[in-house]
Amino acid sequence: MLERLGLLALHRIDPERAHGVALRALRAGFGPSCGPVAAPRLATQLAGLPLLNPIGLAAGFDKNATAVAPLMRAGFGFLEVGAATPRPQAGNPRPRMFRLAKDGAVINRFGFNNDGMQAIGGRLAQVRRDIPVGLNLGANKDSDDRAADFAAVLAHCGPHVDFATINVSSPNTEKLRDLQGKEALAALLDTATAARTAQGLALPLFLKIAPDLSEAEVADIVDVVKGTSINGIIATNTTLSRDGLTSEHAGEKGGLSGAPVFERSTRVLALLSSLTGGELPLIGVGGVSNAEQAYAKIRAGASAVQLYTALGYHGLGLVAQIAQGLEALLERDGFATVADAVGTERDAWL
Repeated sequence: MLERLGLLALHRIDPERAHGVALRALRAGFGPSCGPVAAPRLATQLAGLPLLNPIGLAAGFDKNATAVAPLMRAGFGFLEVGAATPRPQAGNPRPRMFRLAKDGAVINRFGFNNDGMQAIGGRLAQVRRDIPVGLNLGANKDSDDRAADFAAVLAHCGPHVDFATINVSSPNTEKLRDLQGKEALAALLDTATAARTAQGLALPLFLKIAPDLSEAEVADIVDVVKGTSINGIIATNTTLSRDGLTSEHAGEKGGLSGAPVFERSTRVLALLSSLTGGELPLIGVGGVSNAEQAYAKIRAGASAVQLYTALGYHGLGLVAQIAQGLEALLERDGFATVADAVGTERDAWL
């Protein structure tokens, strides 16, 4: 009830300001403190990382790693913070975040606003990681060498995280998505994996892709990834599509997240699973707001899932509800573990 009242109050103010208030409230101790939801049926592995459950926080909620400790107590099996860039940057002008309540969605055009790798790395170095914590790597808007930016953030912050994500799929940094092209992506991933090796880091590296890719473009990405030591793919980031929206702010520029992205992102996920033969770990993200949707992502090919936008509509209590509901669904269908369910309904999404 307290969480519901808090959400009602937050929805009366500007969404970016509400986001800041929510983070401050978490740091002050107002939030779930159940700890990670754990059960034998939920325990799994993601690219070698042991997870108590497969429900993760997507990047963007805690951009600057200021609320990692309370978020680790909210029920998640893993967290991803960031994106972090080498230098601090203010991002795009406000307003840059818009609620689409009728659609259960959000449009943002933040533009990688963050405190920079020095500040974020310093905070991560002070956190005791009770569950895996990863960092989304970003590039500065005015960078002449975005591959070098990703490598710099990885080198600086890598010792303080359990995994890192190369983000080439944000629609809010000009020409960033161009890095998903075959030649540019191959060069970028070679630079990032070389930086990991040079620093002696053993952490998994994931690649986060957009949902707006053609089947041929997804196939090209898989071909590139197979030739590298990238450990998995996150599918997907926000979309530029506005199909079917009815809310007031539907025409705003930026990336759309939330309920409308679920089907599109899950189809990309299933295609990735098919193209990789289920051998590459995948993280499903996009439109997850209940246990059934998390389960659908897993059965489409995801080893784990992430959520963010739904928290703004349902609160952090949703995390434990999804994890507990997922356990019940696995038991209902006779799966002893999450891994047993991965990809079992992939073909239905192709």
